[in-house]
Amino acid sequence: MNPEEVKALVEAGFDDADVAVEGGGDRFQIRVISTAFDGLMPVKKQQLVYATINEQIQSNTIHAVQIITYTPAEWEKAQKMGIG
Repeated sequence: MNPEEVKALVEAGFDDADVAVEGGGDRFQIRVISTAFDGLMPVKKQQLVYATINEQIQSNTIHAVQIITYTPAEWEKAQKMGIG
C-alpha cells in the first residue's frame, strides 16, 4: 500500500478528519485530527482509527502502524508548543 491509499481509508471513516500518512509498504505513521475524538480516552481514539484499517491489518497488508490522534483543540495546543 502507499500512503495515499491508507489516507483514503482513514478519511472514509471520519466526517471531518485531517489525516496525514507517512511510510510505505506495510508500515505507516498516521496522524488524525478530528472532532470525533472529543472527550475520548487515548485508547478509544486509536481504536476508532484502527477500525478504518482493520481489514488491511488482518490481511497483513499493513503490518505495523503508529497512530497519533488529536482533537482540533489538542492540535492547536501542540502546534503552539512546537509538537506535531
